[in-house]
Amino acid sequence: MRTTWLDSAASVPDWLARQADVRRDDLALETPSVRWTYGALHQRATRAAGVLASLGVAPGDRVALIAQRPEVVAVALHAAIQRGAILVPLNWRLTPEEMRWQLEDAEVRLVVCDDAKRDLAEAVANRGARRPVWDVTAPWPEGAGVARDRIWLDEVLAILYTSGTTGHPKGVMLTYGNFYASALASALQLGVLPGDRWLVPMPLFHVGGLSVLMRSLIYGTTAVAHERFDAARVNRAIDEEGVTLLSVVPTMLARMLEGRTAPYPGALRCVLLGGSYAPKVLLERCQALGVPVAQSYGLTEAASQVCTLLPRDGLRKLGSSGKPLLPTEVRVMVEGRPAQPGEAGEIIVRGPTVTPGYWRRPDATAEALRDGWLHTGDIGRLDDEGYLYVLDRRTDLIVSGGENIYPAEVENAIAAHPGVREAAVVGMEDPEWGQVPVAFVVPTGPDAVDEAALEAFLADRLARFKRPRKILWVDRLPRNASGKLLRRSLREWLVSSTSG
Repeated sequence: MRTTWLDSAASVPDWLARQADVRRDDLALETPSVRWTYGALHQRATRAAGVLASLGVAPGDRVALIAQRPEVVAVALHAAIQRGAILVPLNWRLTPEEMRWQLEDAEVRLVVCDDAKRDLAEAVANRGARRPVWDVTAPWPEGAGVARDRIWLDEVLAILYTSGTTGHPKGVMLTYGNFYASALASALQLGVLPGDRWLVPMPLFHVGGLSVLMRSLIYGTTAVAHERFDAARVNRAIDEEGVTLLSVVPTMLARMLEGRTAPYPGALRCVLLGGSYAPKVLLERCQALGVPVAQSYGLTEAASQVCTLLPRDGLRKLGSSGKPLLPTEVRVMVEGRPAQPGEAGEIIVRGPTVTPGYWRRPDATAEALRDGWLHTGDIGRLDDEGYLYVLDRRTDLIVSGGENIYPAEVENAIAAHPGVREAAVVGMEDPEWGQVPVAFVVPTGPDAVDEAALEAFLADRLARFKRPRKILWVDRLPRNASGKLLRRSLREWLVSSTSG
C-alpha cells in the first residue's frame, strides 16, 4: 500500500526540542525586547506549557491569543505546541464583539495576552461565557514544565480566522504538516543559509507572520520580529543588524525606499512581497538599490506562499506572482475546464500546504475543497510559460455593461503613473451600465498629478469602459494588519463621498 509523509500515521521529532539539542546557543528569536537562543526558547516554552496545563488546558483545547509583543506570540505558539493545544491568534484590531464571536466559535478554553493587550483581552473574555486570561508578561505561577516528544503532522496546530467580506469569518485549520510542507517549499524556492535572519515587521497574528516563526524553527535559523512597521527601523535592521530575508507589502517597501540613495547590503537575499501588485516604478527603484524582490501569491488556506516570482524575473514578468512552489500545483479553471494561456478563470490549488478544512464548517469545506483542489475564489491567468497573474478576487469583479473589469488591471495602469504612489479600484452602481469603476488614488505629493493628467495618461493604456468614472484623491488606502487592501472599507468611503 502506498503512503506519503503526510499520512495520519506520520510523525517527526519535536522541532523545538531537536533545535535546542543541536543548536542550543544559536539565536532563535530577536525582538526589540529580547534575544533568545533555542535553548532559552525551549525552556520558556515547556514552562509555559506547564502553566497552560495548570490552567486546565488539555491537548486539543483551543487557546486564544491577543498579544502585541512578538516575544509573547512566540511563547504562546510554542507553549501550545508543547501542550498539544490549538492556537487561535486573534486580530486585536477587531472590535471586542468580533473577537468574542471567534472565541465562541472556536470554543476557546483560555485567552493568552500580554500587558499591552490585557485590558482588551479581559474585555473580550468577559463577554458571554467567562474565560480565564493569562498575561504572559506577569510573573508565572510555579509548576512543572510540559514537553512533547513528537509532532504528528495531521494534528491541527492553529485556527486562523479569515477576514471575509460578508457574514462571519471562517476558521481555517492549519496542521503541523501544512506548516512543515510550507517551510520545505519555501526553502526549495528561496534557499536556506545557516546565518539567515528573517524579519517580519508587522503583527504576527496573520499567517504570514506565523509562517516565518515556523519556518525559522524548522530551519534552525533566526526569526526577527517588530511590533509594528517603521521604515527607518527596518532599514537599520537590514543595514546594521544582518537581516537577510524580509516579508513586507508594496506600500511598506515603497516607504523604505523613500529618499534612499545608498544600495542595500549584499547580505539581503530576498524581500518577499505579498498583499498586492508591485508597480513597475517600485521594481525599478528596487533594482537600482539592490533590493532582490520576490513577488508572491498566497492565502491563509494554503499556509501562506503558493507561488513566488524569483527576483531575476521581476521586470521580465511584471505583475506576475511566479510559479508554484514545489510540490504545490496551481490551475486556472473556466467552466470546469483548464483555461487557455492568457484566459482568465478561477485559481485552484492542490498540495500538502492546503488546509484540511474550516473549523466546524462542513458546508464551507465541501464548497472550497473539491476533488483534492482548493477553489480559492481568486481570478487569475497563466501565461504561455506557466507564470501566474492574479487579477482579483472573484467577489471584487466589476461587471459593466456585460464587460468584465478586473480592478487589479486598472490599478496597475494607474500606479504606472510616476505621480501615483498607489491606487485601488472598486465598482459603483450605475443605472445604465450596472457598475462602473471608481478609483481611489494616493499621489506621491501635493502637485504630483491632477485628474486631467491622469485621465490622459490612462487613455492609451485602458479601454474606455475600464477607465475610472470617478477619481477620489486620498492620503492612504485602508489595509488590514497583513497589508491586504480592504475593498469593503473603500466601498464605505465611496458611499460617504456620494451621500455627503
